[in-house]
Amino acid sequence: MKCCCLGISNVPPSSNSSVLTGKCRFGFHYYYSPPNKRPMRFHGFHALRCHKMYVPGFGGASPESKAARNLQDFFTYAAVRIVLAQLESYNPEAYQELTEFISHNSLNDGDMFCRRLMPLRILEVRSAYSKKDFEWDNLKKLAFKVSMELQRDSLKTAFLVIC
Repeated sequence: MKCCCLGISNVPPSSNSSVLTGKCRFGFHYYYSPPNKRPMRFHGFHALRCHKMYVPGFGGASPESKAARNLQDFFTYAAVRIVLAQLESYNPEAYQELTEFISHNSLNDGDMFCRRLMPLRILEVRSAYSKKDFEWDNLKKLAFKVSMELQRDSLKTAFLVIC
């Protein structure tokens, strides 16, 4: 057991050690042996052997990882501002859509913002592709051709079964 005010042991020493005795200010008896006379004991991991400074309050993450995450979020914010400035001048509709998206989704978490933005972009590209670039006439021709070939094959097999 340790003394409450001096941090030294109140367990009686062995007979062969040079030990000082006394009372602490609270009246407890204590026994003090000089550091060079104390037995060496291993009490598990010692934080003093670590060469890095302990920084409390980061919830298990290192300060470097927190700083990297904050920088990534900041870069996302900066990129969004740059894209908004570019869109404002040459594509007002996309600018309006992006500002609406930003008003509904927080930029505090850059990764989550990008995850939510990506499906929106994919939906926009899909819609534009289906409206402008997809060849609907070619689809109709191919569908009609395949349908005619299936009907022809069906008629051939039906005719051969009857004959």
